[in-house]
Amino acid sequence: MLVRPVRLDDAAAISGIYRPYVLDTDVTYEVVPPTAEQFAERIKKTTERYPYVVCEDGGEVIGYAYASRAGERAAYEYSVSMSVYVRQDRRRCGAARAMYSVVLDELKKRGFHTAVALLSLPNEASEAFHESFGFRRVGIFHEMGWKHGAFHDQLLMEKPLWE
Repeated sequence: MLVRPVRLDDAAAISGIYRPYVLDTDVTYEVVPPTAEQFAERIKKTTERYPYVVCEDGGEVIGYAYASRAGERAAYEYSVSMSVYVRQDRRRCGAARAMYSVVLDELKKRGFHTAVALLSLPNEASEAFHESFGFRRVGIFHEMGWKHGAFHDQLLMEKPLWE
């Protein structure tokens, strides 16, 4: 497996990875899968300031991870929100761990202060994954999102990026 910076020509593969998460799960609150063109625009915007990587195996993109601004207001400048997705038939192969390690290291190098992750509940695997990186539970937003005919809670986790 190879973790490398994202390229614009990865947008179609990323769109394909994300699509089943949007359509079939509650882990993302998007309800319409973004197109490859929309992902290309997201990649351009995100990489202006934040790390964004993909994981390749055998030359094929099997996952992606990135950081983005944690909030729109100016005071959020040094806080980021984390995201990671792995192709569903390749989960639990170490790709998410490899990508998160690269993104978190890069965030520290760039001087970011705090990383947060919002997890739709229940999601024990993602919670354990984040805890293994030093994220800790800080709160639950009850019935925060409506998807697939039900309300869903979100767990807020945080990780300091300073020593």
